[in-house]
Amino acid sequence: MSKEPKIKPIVIVGAGGMGRDTQWLIERINEEEPTYEILGYIDDGIQQGSIIDGYPILGGMKYLEEYDKEQKLAVAFAIGNAKVREKLVLKCLPNPNLWYPNLIDPSVITSQRVHLGRGNIICTSVIMTTNIEIGNFNLICNRSIVGHDDKIGDYNTLYPGVLLSGDVHLKTETEIGTGSQIIQGLHITDEVIMGAGSTVIEDINEAGTYVGVPVRRVNDEE
Repeated sequence: MSKEPKIKPIVIVGAGGMGRDTQWLIERINEEEPTYEILGYIDDGIQQGSIIDGYPILGGMKYLEEYDKEQKLAVAFAIGNAKVREKLVLKCLPNPNLWYPNLIDPSVITSQRVHLGRGNIICTSVIMTTNIEIGNFNLICNRSIVGHDDKIGDYNTLYPGVLLSGDVHLKTETEIGTGSQIIQGLHITDEVIMGAGSTVIEDINEAGTYVGVPVRRVNDEE
C-alpha cells in the first residue's frame, strides 16, 4: 500500500482578496511544516493563464468537475459569499478525486475540544475556546472569536473581528459583518446577512438582512 505524499497539491477557488488571503494562509502553514503545493487558482471570471500573486489561473469550475488525476487534489473555497460558496462546493462534491482540508492559520488559538468538519478556512489570530462544533466549508476571518459551546453549521462566513459569545448557534449560509457581536445563548437561523458593526441581543428566526445596534431587519426594498 503506497503512502500518501507528504506534499499535497492544492488549488484555491476564487482569485479575489479572500483567495489571496488564503494563498498567504497556506504559505504560512508551509513555513511551519511543508504541507501543500499551490498549483494555482480556479476562477470563472478571469482568463485562464493570468497570473495572480505569482500563481496561474488554471481555469474555471470545469477544471475541478473534470479533474481525474491519480493523486487527489485539495480544494480551498475562498469565497466570502456563503450562497455562492455552497453552489461551487456542490459542483465539486460528486468528483471522488477532490478533497477538502481544513486550513488553519498557525496563529489560531484553540483547544482540543473544538470539532471541525471539512473544508473550513480559519484565518489569522482567530480564537476558538472549548466545546465548539463547526461544520463544513465555513470561513472564519481574521481576529474573530468563537466562544465556548458554540455550534456553527455549514457555509457560514464570519468576517474580520466578529465576536460570538458562548453557546451561540448558527445554522447555514449566514454572513456576519466585520466587527459584529452576538451575545451568549442566541440562535441565528439560516440565510441571515448581518451588516458590519451589528449587535445581536435576541434570537433571529427569520432569514434576511440585519443592521444596527441592536440589529433590526431591513426590507429588501431599502
